Amino acid sequence: MDFQNRVGSKFGGGGVAGASETNVDRRERLRKLALETIDLAKDPYILRNHLGSLECRLCLTLHTNEGSYLAHTQGKKHQTNLARRAARDLKDSSLLVAPTPSNIQRKVFLKIGRPGYRVTKVRERIEYDGLGNRLSAGEGAAREGMMVQVHLPQIKPGVVPRRRFMSAWEQKREAPNRAYQYLIVAAEPYETIAFRIPAREIEDENEDLTNEWNWSHWDPDTKQYSFQFMFR
Repeated sequence: MDFQNRVGSKFGGGGVAGASETNVDRRERLRKLALETIDLAKDPYILRNHLGSLECRLCLTLHTNEGSYLAHTQGKKHQTNLARRAARDLKDSSLLVAPTPSNIQRKVFLKIGRPGYRVTKVRERIEYDGLGNRLSAGEGAAREGMMVQVHLPQIKPGVVPRRRFMSAWEQKREAPNRAYQYLIVAAEPYETIAFRIPAREIEDENEDLTNEWNWSHWDPDTKQYSFQFMFR
């Protein structure tokens, strides 16, 4: 077919190229450019099968040679799939990110060991009159409790020891046992110590100001922290 007399063509040029010829030329130029700039050894999606053909594992397409595969990588389908894969990887990585810690900074200091302590079981005394009548305010069996004395000769100046009760599910050192709870005592620079006690309700020392059985005292002169609590 003679293309010399087509509109816009030059003499001897063969006429204006159609859409198919333009696409072939474009793919050939992209293939040559890709061969010069892309290293197939670093492409994670290329796969050479047992027939010698090349497969794109991202788009699931088959190619006869490296030039065809490189031309495919520059096409719209491959680039779209790359963008989708990048978006999916970003979403997956965001789900794996650990939650950000709270703004409360954990205090770090050099610990010098455990303090000395002494634990004594106490029981409420019961008084009776001459007729055998109970004079104690409470009724029923006598209450039980514990008195703890902690010696802190090297406590940090200005630091007051603290204590609190912890449930068995809050601690991470032992398997949780609902029959027990833990009494925690902390004072810098000593290590925090814990006592395992029965999981019974504790009377609040501030609940009744006249209660002589629940108290706490810190002596800065002797560096001894003493407290006592009673079970309900």
